[in-house]
Amino acid sequence: MAKSYPAVSEEYQKAVEKAKRKLRGLIAEKNCAPLMLRLAWHSAGTYDVVSKTGGPFGTMRFPAELAHGANNGLNIAVRLLEPIKEQFPILTYADFYQLAGVVAVEVTGGPEIPFHPGREDKPEPPVEGRLPDATKGSDHLRDVFGHMGLSDQDIVALSGGHTLGRCHKERSGFEGAWTSNPLIFDNSYFKELLSGEKEDLIQLPSDKALLTDPVFRPLVEKYATDEDAFFADYTEAHLNLSELGNVLQSSLSTASTSGCEDFVVVFNTFLKQERNWDQKIGLDSTEVARPDFAVRGDVGHPSCMLAFHLNGLLLYSVIHASLVRRASVLCPLSSCSASPIFLSLSLSLSRTSPACSFSIFTSKWKGGRALPLAFCMIACSHSGRARLHGWRSLMLTTRFAWVTFFR
Repeated sequence: MAKSYPAVSEEYQKAVEKAKRKLRGLIAEKNCAPLMLRLAWHSAGTYDVVSKTGGPFGTMRFPAELAHGANNGLNIAVRLLEPIKEQFPILTYADFYQLAGVVAVEVTGGPEIPFHPGREDKPEPPVEGRLPDATKGSDHLRDVFGHMGLSDQDIVALSGGHTLGRCHKERSGFEGAWTSNPLIFDNSYFKELLSGEKEDLIQLPSDKALLTDPVFRPLVEKYATDEDAFFADYTEAHLNLSELGNVLQSSLSTASTSGCEDFVVVFNTFLKQERNWDQKIGLDSTEVARPDFAVRGDVGHPSCMLAFHLNGLLLYSVIHASLVRRASVLCPLSSCSASPIFLSLSLSLSRTSPACSFSIFTSKWKGGRALPLAFCMIACSHSGRARLHGWRSLMLTTRFAWVTFFR
């Protein structure tokens, strides 16, 4: 489904183009591209896909957010930008800060990132603690970026933005640049990462985590050898980050798919948060097929059916009432299409043991959301491991349903 953005006036769009030219001059003169990119990233990176709080909505202008530990030094960026912002009072700070990030990438030789204005300025900053911690590893990265609704590919591509800039000990506790030319946007971050540590360059624990993770490393190797692929994926990742919370649903879907795309994002977030769960209770991840659990959403129609794939099984879940009558081939529940009451069925089957978990809940349509009315689960098993798998399915589904439907 094509993205839809807030509408802005022709006057506003012209102001964006004029501000863009001013920003090019400022960034070239002050050599402050890394700082502007960091401002845009840290402003957007506070978004939480579950609570719909934080995100790229101009709150970095507030001293309270600038005082967050992860934002040390960003007061300089805000101060440099203010004289230009004063020339364009029509622009929101939210749009202006994200525009600065787009220009920073462009003027240093990076890809041209599409910019869609329309962000509103929010009156209060988010809580502290939502940004990545450079001292931690891949699980932490997935947790933080998962709360934003971003993917593994987004994590690695955005990490490549460290080709710009350097660490300052007084701000982060680390000192040094990631590449030999920290004012050029290219794929040298990945090349340096693969070449090993050097005395004059820095590799943070979060950087090294990209090499040890079996999903991240192939992307690092790909970007190191193919700059065009990196630029393409970075453009997509930067766009995803900068537009968190600012993409509208189409007019057709406003009433009928509220929470539908969120379902895919939020459920993926829960899976990322549970990544260590298997190890904590002594389960082998291959037995519960955690690495193979992928969520796919077909949102081509205003009302959609989400298909979950686990070990070759298609799990049809959360079938929107207005689409049920269109799903007669896929779902035997199509007979209830005339009623706003419908059933949702999910089945999970372990690859290595004869166990399954089976859940049914009845939902009804109200105000554009499906509200669970009843929920039950049957777990049958010949082994303790599979039984734990069944209860884990219940835990994940229940936690997800509670956050999605009752928040």
